[in-house]
Amino acid sequence: MESQLHLYNTLSGTKELFKPVNPPMVGLYVCGPTVYSNAHLGNCRTFLSFDLISRYLRYLDFKVRYVRNITDVGHITTEVDDGIDRIGEQAKLEKLEPMEIVQKYTVDFHEVMSKLNLLPPDIEPTATGHMIEQIEMIKSIVDKGFAYESNGNVYFDVSAYKEKHNYGELSGRNVDELMENTRALDGQSEKKFFADFALWKKASPEHIMRWPSPWSDGVPGWHLECSAMSTKYLGEEFDIHGGGMDLKFPHHESEVAQNTACSGHGPSKYWLHTNMLTFEGSKMSKSLGNSILPNELFTGDHPMLKRGFHPMVVRFFMLQAHYRSTLDFSHDALEAAEKGYQRLMAGVKVMESMPVSESNEVDVSALAASFKEAMDDDFNSPVLIGHLFDASRQINSVIEGRLKIDASSKSELFKLVQGYVFDVLGLMSIEDTGDSALVDGLMELVLDLRARARANKDWATSDAIRDQLNELKIVVKDGKDGVKWDLGA
Repeated sequence: MESQLHLYNTLSGTKELFKPVNPPMVGLYVCGPTVYSNAHLGNCRTFLSFDLISRYLRYLDFKVRYVRNITDVGHITTEVDDGIDRIGEQAKLEKLEPMEIVQKYTVDFHEVMSKLNLLPPDIEPTATGHMIEQIEMIKSIVDKGFAYESNGNVYFDVSAYKEKHNYGELSGRNVDELMENTRALDGQSEKKFFADFALWKKASPEHIMRWPSPWSDGVPGWHLECSAMSTKYLGEEFDIHGGGMDLKFPHHESEVAQNTACSGHGPSKYWLHTNMLTFEGSKMSKSLGNSILPNELFTGDHPMLKRGFHPMVVRFFMLQAHYRSTLDFSHDALEAAEKGYQRLMAGVKVMESMPVSESNEVDVSALAASFKEAMDDDFNSPVLIGHLFDASRQINSVIEGRLKIDASSKSELFKLVQGYVFDVLGLMSIEDTGDSALVDGLMELVLDLRARARANKDWATSDAIRDQLNELKIVVKDGKDGVKWDLGA
């Protein structure tokens, strides 16, 4: 299969022509969530981006195996080797068993991903389900001289690795220059070198989650699970490894080192990283009060929001920014995205009603080329959306009689636009999400209350209902045939 797809490879720092290891098969591994809290918008942005990437690869007829793990072991989840057990800490806080925490927040994660219409990965392995593979990988790294045991812990020997390989090739970090910025941490005295990272940690007596190993009862290091599971399901060399840019160092850098120590080379040909989120120009954080959970964004139940936004509007909003660019949330930006989403979906909806002619003035092949060129350029969804709006304008011109289209071109255009809107971008019309019946029922109830207020000559209540609906972009029209409502532009 001849591919024209170019993607930005973090490893080389350039856009490269995509050449799969074993075409038409494509192996894609993405670091999944650590399930100790609700899914956050950063999760959504990263996994939505790779949903787009996976969808487009499939649209190009590649046979994709998409693997995204679940981190359900309470091991290290921060940049420094501080040994914090996030799952265990949350279990104490909520007075639950650690695996209850895992189950609770795994369910939440899946529900949020489903609302945003993310396709599930082909394989979703868990760290707890792959202890044997992780222990065997540690044994291999030790046997090859790149790790050592110390008081029941096993550490990756960065100094030994640096003698033969480049630790820092992915992130561009010079590990020796990091030493002066490293604070004293628990366990540092057990290490030969400050940058050595844990492959296995001995569990303290109070630690609930623990597994037997040749070195101690304990837990695997955070970086190890992704190396073990990507290798198991995609082989020693696969095509694409992805995640958020915050994982580039030390997580992904350590993965490269672990895999190279075992097989002599890194796990994947191409490394893709998504960029960060901000809210009105500031980094999202709980301390600033601008950290918004997905469900709060959907319902509007947050002091920074005036109202909620449908998950499809949120998906469209995220797709309007390239996955490697910073995405800035604001209420105004979401409202603008909502109007854009409605305009695009309206264009898709009226395609079937285009009148056909004997002649044709719509260049469908040019539109198809522009769509493909955008996505072939490192999955450039914002440019694709711009071209889709151009197609929508041409559709409206046909309906208004300013352009002509023949039956064959209409069929081609219909298939083309639907393919990119629904299959590639993963958008759905709100009617198709199953919410329309609920919305219709609620509107019937609200308008009935308004009708009763009008019958009782309670004009203040009647006007208040109409005005508040207007604020929600719902237009109420009183006519001879009764009351009608519609979503405003």
